[in-house]
Amino acid sequence: MRTNRVSSSLLILWLVTASLGWWGTLSLAQVMSDEAELARLREKAEDAVANDDPDGAAMMMGRAALLAAQLAKQQDSMKSSLLKGWESLFRSQEHTYRAMALFRRAGGQLPASSGVCGSLALADASLRRSAESLERSQVTMIEDAARLKESTDTWHMTVESLITDYQCP
Repeated sequence: MRTNRVSSSLLILWLVTASLGWWGTLSLAQVMSDEAELARLREKAEDAVANDDPDGAAMMMGRAALLAAQLAKQQDSMKSSLLKGWESLFRSQEHTYRAMALFRRAGGQLPASSGVCGSLALADASLRRSAESLERSQVTMIEDAARLKESTDTWHMTVESLITDYQCP
């Protein structure tokens, strides 16, 4: 009877000690898995574009933007600013993919409809917000900031060429 009580006390003590030590690593693992989820959503969007599914790509980028916004609320100011830039870039990509889907549904007739051009204008505005957030931030994560800048610049050229191709005003 006494050994059962001692065994159960030791078990409870071990569980409490173990759980206290794991809380910090669990939250760290959650952040890492959220960043992995962002990467997974981006890959799924790229796969959707490769499979000629701009609607699916727009949906994945919308989810990535939501996740980036949620992560930005949980981080410190420097990381938050960078995540807000990624959110704006993801919104831009979402709007662009939606514009591509709308253009296709409309029969691909030039000049593009006002809905397509409006979506591209939203994409351009989101890109400007991404660039502004990068300029405002005092980023210490040089590699992440450089990747965001490169992605934003590349996507800006893509949006500009679509505006020209679709003959938007």
